[in-house]
Amino acid sequence: MSDDMAFAEEARNKRLVKIAIVLYGVIFILIAMDIIGDYGDGIQWSHVIVELIVLIVAVIGLGLFWWQYHQVTQVALRVLQTDLVTAQREAVIWREESRELIAGLATEIQKQFARWQLTHAEAEVGMLLLKGLSHQEIADIRMSSERTVREQARSLYRKAGISGRSSLSAFFLEDLLLPKSGSI
Repeated sequence: MSDDMAFAEEARNKRLVKIAIVLYGVIFILIAMDIIGDYGDGIQWSHVIVELIVLIVAVIGLGLFWWQYHQVTQVALRVLQTDLVTAQREAVIWREESRELIAGLATEIQKQFARWQLTHAEAEVGMLLLKGLSHQEIADIRMSSERTVREQARSLYRKAGISGRSSLSAFFLEDLLLPKSGSI
């Protein structure tokens, strides 16, 4: 079973458990209200005892569903934590194996920025844009305003003759991607 299917099934199970918890909660409240009303009306004790037994069963059911909900949640959390640790390990391995290539790419990007005659600030904004940061995140890092970052990004795009962030990324990444099958 794929991870997506497993997560979808898990989400569906959690929804069902939540619905069951709500239903048992409603049953509990209705039975409790009935017992209080019956007791006030002087109904026979045998009837009240039967309703108390049903109330106890409802509480047990509510508890079991609540426990199951937490079990499913804990399993999902453990799976996500395991996946995160695996992804982080793989990222570290990839970075270590690709360190020279990444350094070379960064050097080539800086050379291209110089060919475009970018200012130091524009080049810095360009690198941060390529890393996927938002204008606000870049402004926070550079201790400037978001408006300044936007203007520096526009200036970069104008000097490079490109239309925006996607074009900037494509300019550097296009040749790194494998060619379509059948073409070189």
